[in-house]
Amino acid sequence: MMNSRPLRSIRLALLLISGGSAFLPFALTAQQDASVVYLVRHAERAEDGTNDPPISQAGWERAALLASLLADAGITHVHSTDFKRTRSTGTPAAEAASLPMSVYDPRDLPAFAHELWQTPGRHLVLGHSNTTPQLVEALGGDPGTPVEEMEYDRLYIVTLTEDGASTVLLRFGERFGG
Repeated sequence: MMNSRPLRSIRLALLLISGGSAFLPFALTAQQDASVVYLVRHAERAEDGTNDPPISQAGWERAALLASLLADAGITHVHSTDFKRTRSTGTPAAEAASLPMSVYDPRDLPAFAHELWQTPGRHLVLGHSNTTPQLVEALGGDPGTPVEEMEYDRLYIVTLTEDGASTVLLRFGERFGG
C-alpha cells in the first residue's frame, strides 16, 4: 500500500504554485448551476404630473451607481417594465454590459418568475415599489418588509438553484431614512 502523504504534499505544492487555480473549474461549475436575479425598484423619479415620469438627477446618479456595482456581476439579461423610470434606471447597466433591455409585464409576475427560473444566467430586473417585492416572493425569495413610497435603495439578490431560492437584501446609494 502506497503512503498517501507524499501525494497530498505534491497536490498541496501544485495548489500553492498555481495560486489555487487547481480548484477553479469546480468553483465555476458550481456558480454556473445557479441563476442569480438582481432586483431593484426604479431610481428616484422626477415628478412631471404624468403617470410615466422620468428619473431625476438623483435617479441618474443611483442608476450609474447600480451599473458600477454590477459591473463585475456577469449580467447576461436586463429586464424592465415599460416605463421611462425603470428603463432609465437600467440603461447604464445594460449599456455597460452591451445588452438589450427586454420588457416584462408586471401584471403577470408568476409567468415572469417562471421565465426567470427557466432562463439560466445573471438577470437584472427593474420594477416598482409594489412589484419588486412581489416578484422576489414569486421567485421563492423573502421580500422583507413593504417598500416605502420614497425608498429607492434596496437591491435584492435572489439565487435560484435546484434546491430553491435564497435572498440577500443590500442597500446602495443614498440611504432611505424612513
